[in-house]
Amino acid sequence: MKAIVCEAWGTPSSLQLRDLPSPVPGPKQVLVRTRVAAVNFPDALMVAGKYQFKPEFPFSPGGELSGEIIAVGSEVKGLQVGDLVVGITSHGAYAQEVVVDAANTIPLPANISDEDLELAGSFVLTYGTSLHALKDRAQAQPGETLLVLGAGGGVGLAAVEIGKLLGMRVIAAASSAAKLAAARAAGADETIDYASEDLRERIKAITEGRGVDVVYDPVGGDLAEPAFRSVGWRGRYLVVGFAAGEIPKIPANLLLLKGSALVGVFWGDFVRREPALNAENMALLFTWLRERSIHPLISKRYPLSQASQALDALLARQAIGKLVLLPQQVE
Repeated sequence: MKAIVCEAWGTPSSLQLRDLPSPVPGPKQVLVRTRVAAVNFPDALMVAGKYQFKPEFPFSPGGELSGEIIAVGSEVKGLQVGDLVVGITSHGAYAQEVVVDAANTIPLPANISDEDLELAGSFVLTYGTSLHALKDRAQAQPGETLLVLGAGGGVGLAAVEIGKLLGMRVIAAASSAAKLAAARAAGADETIDYASEDLRERIKAITEGRGVDVVYDPVGGDLAEPAFRSVGWRGRYLVVGFAAGEIPKIPANLLLLKGSALVGVFWGDFVRREPALNAENMALLFTWLRERSIHPLISKRYPLSQASQALDALLARQAIGKLVLLPQQVE
């Protein structure tokens, strides 16, 4: 099989396309022929050696996929060869075949369309993160106001859609007209272009000085402090990630003055520590997907050999919605 391989910490350009033997699933694992591998920010961090988890070299990046089971471990129950599934794994999805723990494998209907199979393989991480953030960590309520930073990216658009489904008023903030148009299409009530507008002044105007109840921040950097200063009384600021590269330092006195909360969101560890609650969230997300209550956006598809280009586009914050690899298309 062919796989994208990381052999040393570095930039996406250091990744190599290699021929590797097919992996063998362990007793509680399945082997999946990868149809779609999602491109996510943690993949780039892992390649750079900056993620919380560091695999041994050589390894393939990629933690989110969909495809067909082609082998089953001896202790696996309820899954069989030929099943179409979504898989979540620490790494390995940038390959034509990947081993996934059976416990992290979600069966899909046998008659699922190619379009829905593609969506299923690319929405779990972004929508799972955003649902966990808003429902479990922020305990968002209908009628509250949500500010989404980085609203044109994968997790940002997911947060816009889920915020609306939870009955919130959503303000989408992003860095270009195209990203804001995508956020509008996802249901945003108001938009802010923070490349050309003053973020804090626009929030004041939109909320008539009250501030927002919840901030969803996957960006960090220079936007964090003005966004935090725009939180209203008893507001919650969700720390989701640092796409801007810089980890912000929030003045602690702002927490006191606003009676507010700074709340961490680490979906990957939530999945491991609270599997029952995550299973409830996944069931809800797949119900929404089936009902077309959510509309995940895939803006570009790449053959396996162009994994580096896909990661570069993500790091340059050029992506709108999700980028995916099609591992069975090598060139």
